Amino acid sequence: MKQRRILLLLPALTFAAAAFGQGANNAAGVSGPQTQPSQPPPNIASVVDREISAVEKQILEIAEAMPEDKFNFSPESLNIPGANYKGVRTFAVQLRHVAASNYFIWSPLTGDTLPEGLKDGNGPEHLKNKADILKFLRDSFALGHKAATTLTIENMFETPAHSKSTRLRLATFGVAHAFDHYGQMVEYLRMNGIVPPASRKQAD
Repeated sequence: MKQRRILLLLPALTFAAAAFGQGANNAAGVSGPQTQPSQPPPNIASVVDREISAVEKQILEIAEAMPEDKFNFSPESLNIPGANYKGVRTFAVQLRHVAASNYFIWSPLTGDTLPEGLKDGNGPEHLKNKADILKFLRDSFALGHKAATTLTIENMFETPAHSKSTRLRLATFGVAHAFDHYGQMVEYLRMNGIVPPASRKQAD
């Protein structure tokens, strides 16, 4: 009788143990494979968008790090012996140039019209203060994210209207161009005794 009672209890104990184990896993934050959210596979749009986010972060951090009273700085003002910085862009114009170029490069992918007052690579001249320049910069990167979403495997080698480059070339060139000027602006900060934000993080 005792042996029979044990045999009858085994299924119930097995079920209870399984339930307890599942509850313990859930309490510890461990979930089974069936509850894990599935990540969408990467595609050409998401890969390019990630690169745009990376350079956007670097550019905006360095723009925020420069005090507004230094926005009109250029290395020409240092009069370094043997150097030739005559006529180079100020820090403010560097930022406006990145933003203006973003619009010129990425607008053929989205079909957006250029912002009012944008006539050349140096950006609208009426943008003088830090807040206005940073807004112009952020808006230009927003266009970049929009441009990235238009890319597909099927259309990435197409040439959009009013351009001589493929859609993929335009999308990636905007990133490369912005990184080029980021490198220049790093030196502008260091010439003013400011450690660029990315370097501070590495030092920590």
